[in-house]
Amino acid sequence: MAARTGRIHSLETFGTVDGPGIRFVLFMQGCAMRCLYCHNPDTWNASDGREVTVEEILAEIEPYIPYYDRAGGGLTVSGGEPTLQAPFVAELFKAVKERWGLHTALDTCGFCEPSPVLDELLQYTDLVMLDLKEMDAERHKALTSQPLDRIHRFARHLAERKQPAWIRFVLVPGLTDSEDNLMQLGTFIEKELPNVEKIEILPYHRMGIYKWEELGLEYKLHDVPDGTPEDVERARNIIEAARRQVREQRTVSQTVNG
Repeated sequence: MAARTGRIHSLETFGTVDGPGIRFVLFMQGCAMRCLYCHNPDTWNASDGREVTVEEILAEIEPYIPYYDRAGGGLTVSGGEPTLQAPFVAELFKAVKERWGLHTALDTCGFCEPSPVLDELLQYTDLVMLDLKEMDAERHKALTSQPLDRIHRFARHLAERKQPAWIRFVLVPGLTDSEDNLMQLGTFIEKELPNVEKIEILPYHRMGIYKWEELGLEYKLHDVPDGTPEDVERARNIIEAARRQVREQRTVSQTVNG
C-alpha cells in the first residue's frame, strides 16, 4: 500500500502560542477562505508547498518528544486549513498517540462539513482550536469570502461530540470589534458551545503584509491599526458580559419552570 502523503507549507519545532505547552506545529497547505487579514496567504494554494509522508513528519517530531512531554505540549496541525487533508492529519495524529501518547491539537477555521472522514480525525484530536471570525453572515462573507453557516454547523458538531475546544477570535479594529458582534459571539458560545474551555482574543497585526506584496495580491487593510491590549481587554469584557447574561437568563428560566 502506498504511504499516505500530505502537502505542507512549513513546520515549527518550538511553538508556544498554538496550544498548551511547547509544541511541534505543522502548517498544512491549502485553504478555501480568503480572509482580508490573513498573515499566511502563501498557504492558500493547495498545490503549492511540499509533499511529505506521515513517516517523514514523525521523524521530524521524534527528536523533540522529551521537550514536549516535559512542557505538557504536543503536536498542533494548523494551516492553511488542515481539515482539507483530513485523512493525512488523522493518520498522523493516530501515529503520534500510539507511539508517544502525544497531545494533539487541530487549529481550524471550521469551514468543513461533518463526515465520517472528519470524525475519524476528531477521534484522535485532543483539542480543537476553532476560529470564529465574525458573527454577522454578510460581514463574514465580506471578511472571509465564505458563508458563516457551515462554520456554525461544525461548531455545533463539536459540541454534540463534547469535543474539547478553544475559540480563537481575531480582533480587527473597525471590522470585528463592534459591541454587537462581540455580544453575539459571547451569546453563541454560552448558549450553544458548552464544550468550549477557553476563548483566545488575538489582536490584529500587519506582519504578513509583505507576503501579500510578494504574491502580487492587493492588501485592503493598510489603514487598519494594530489591535492593542486595551482593545483586547474591552472585547473580553463585552464577551464575558454576554455570557453572564445568558447564564442569568438560564437561571431565571430554570427557577420559573421549577
